[in-house]
Amino acid sequence: MKNIPMDIRAIDKDKINIANYHTHTKRCMHAQGEDREYVEAAIESGYKILGFSDHSPQISDDGYLSGMRMSPMEFEGYVDSITALAKEYKNDIKIYLGLETEYFPAMFERLLKLIEPYPVDYMIMGQHWLYNQVPETVATKKRTDEQYLKEYVDQIIEGMKTGYFTYLAHPDVANFVGDVSIYKKHMLRLASTLKEMNIPMEINALGYADNRFYPNKYFLEAVKELEADFVIGVDAHNPEMLRDEARRRGCMELAEKYGLKVINKVI
Repeated sequence: MKNIPMDIRAIDKDKINIANYHTHTKRCMHAQGEDREYVEAAIESGYKILGFSDHSPQISDDGYLSGMRMSPMEFEGYVDSITALAKEYKNDIKIYLGLETEYFPAMFERLLKLIEPYPVDYMIMGQHWLYNQVPETVATKKRTDEQYLKEYVDQIIEGMKTGYFTYLAHPDVANFVGDVSIYKKHMLRLASTLKEMNIPMEINALGYADNRFYPNKYFLEAVKELEADFVIGVDAHNPEMLRDEARRRGCMELAEKYGLKVINKVI
């Protein structure tokens, strides 16, 4: 597994459809379309790199299976499908096999053991829950409690220090609606730490296109002076999202507005 971002190049703003590392499949149960349809949509739209990063399986003590990610039983089929497409379309596009996963301390070693025999190219962290997927700790719930935000950032940093994650998806997915100065303090701490570790963060095109609370303007304000690296992630949940250049262009305009450095090659 390639754990450290390398060979990073600045993106050409006139060729914004060059790379996307945040692509889901129907295995996560909240995306649509066949794997091949994503590949063909990417090629038609001018992408040179397509990374599949569907929601990874997690193995809990009680055998709980989430309705928001692929099951452990589906993982081998996912690997087989993406690696076969990578070979079939090798003359048209570079395809990487990846995963989007939370860092759940109690389950992380089990995940690593599950995926170790397979040719996984990268993992991105998409931390949708705090602790170990306790339902009430979902990040998108509005909160004003600083302790939650602090522990959320702490857990992300702890996960990043394992060295297994290539970048942080939607770093502003924690829906903190309390004091803005508190929010910026912890987001700046997160971003500063990742910059020191040479780990990019994502401007999330799904959040942008759906007018969600992220990309969060207060997060962008907090990090604009850092000169940290950012990736535009389509977060594609259907093939048409890869054809929609407007959502990526909108993210690029956000990056320009806040003076953020956007990169297009992370592995």
